[in-house]
Formats: sequence, C-alpha cells, structure tokens
Amino acid sequence: MSPEATGDDKLFSASLIAVHLSSLFNVFILFFIPAPYGKHSRPGWGPTIPSAIAWFVMESPTLWLSLILLPAGRHRSNPFALAVLSLYLLHYIHRTLIYPRRLRRSSTSYPLSIAAMAFVFNLLNAYVQTRSASHYADYLGWPWEAGALTAARVAIGSGIFFWGIAVNVRSDLALARLKEKGGGGYKIPRGGWFELVSCPNYMGELAEWAGWAMIAWSPAALGFAVFTASNLVPRACAHHKWYLQKFGEDYPTTRKAILPYVF
Repeated sequence: MSPEATGDDKLFSASLIAVHLSSLFNVFILFFIPAPYGKHSRPGWGPTIPSAIAWFVMESPTLWLSLILLPAGRHRSNPFALAVLSLYLLHYIHRTLIYPRRLRRSSTSYPLSIAAMAFVFNLLNAYVQTRSASHYADYLGWPWEAGALTAARVAIGSGIFFWGIAVNVRSDLALARLKEKGGGGYKIPRGGWFELVSCPNYMGELAEWAGWAMIAWSPAALGFAVFTASNLVPRACAHHKWYLQKFGEDYPTTRKAILPYVF
C-alpha cells in the first residue's frame, strides 16, 4: 500500500484480506462441523427464524449495499464494470428475492446465529466486490482496447458463469419439487446432473463464481470464488455422506459429491 493510501484504501485492503481469511476458516471448520440448517439441522444453535426470512435478510446486503456504493466508484460509468456487477447482482437477485419465495410454504427454520454470520459476510463481500469492480479494478481500456486473450478469457468465463447459474437454479427447483412430492421429506434426486453428483446445485454455484472470477480478473473476485469453494465443497461432502447413510444401498454408488467422476 502506498504512503498516500486513503482511509478507504486501507478499509478496502483490510476487507479484501478478511474475505481471503474467511476461506481458511471455512476449510478448518466446515469439514468437521456442517452448518446446522437444512439436512443438517440440529438443536444447540440458539433461536431460529423461518427459512424464507433468513435467506432474504442475510442475502440482501449484496443488493442494497452494492447499489449504494456503485455511484461512488470511478468506474461507475464504465460498461465493463457495470457488466461485471450486473452478473454479480443477477445471482443475488435470484437468491434474495426469488429463492425465498419458494420457501414461504416450508416449515423449515434457520438458526438466527448462522443467518447473522452470513449477513455479516455478505455485507463484507458486497463492499469488497462492488468497490473492486466499480473503483479499484484496472480495466486497461476494456472493451475498446482489449486484446484477443482478454476477450477470449471474458467469453469463456461468461459461458462458464451462465452454465453454472442455469445448473444451480434448475437443481434448486428440482429439489424443491421433489420435497413437495415427498410431503416435506427427503427422497433420492434423479435425472440430469443428479445422476453424476449429489449436489449439482452447489456444482453450478462453484462454476458461476469461477466463471465470474475469470471475467472480473481481480483479487476480490478470486477471493470470493475461493470462499465459495471453501463453503460449498465441505457442505456437498456432508450432503453426500447424509444421502449414503439415509438411503443406504438404494443410493447410487457411482455418484460423487460435487465434481463428476472426481470428488
């Protein structure tokens, strides 16, 4: 950091480091203690709130804080910066406004303590990603002066992102419909990517943020992609183990947890 660094520069640097350190925390904790919601709900984590409310509240900073911070960025009118942030917001419009609506009829609850931790991280991450894309990133004249390699990277990253979001949303819908058919209980998911992995919804989200990191090409976006992996890979492993224990020999042994044929 330069001697001329402002208070905002220092805040951004500290926040960026915090996002990266959060990944280490997840790796050390979540492989041993699955987050206590959904399939892994259990007592001992304090009061709970309806899942629909929890998801709306804890994901909401990604929308309102991003929109508050964007006008203060030096790239606020840059088409590429706006495209990067639009993709980020696309995921969270779904996760904040659409996904909770599917949970309205659900009787499931969510620990308030876990929702509070998620809210704090989303507040931190929304600040880091928005300030990175709208102010601190160096776009090198994009899109008018971008080279062929940069254009190819953005194109490939975009393809991965949109494939990932499609898999994520379709898999979430399939799980919701399956749960409705099961009267609120759990059944073995069948069809599509479920034939290869236990958690294609998580696989899709991993792809989303990996693709987005390729597009944004910044330490902030990379940090979020790594954080997502540190959060979802342990949870996918816990889900996979849960399925095997619950359904025993009826559960397809050829399925992996989150990466087809690999893991």
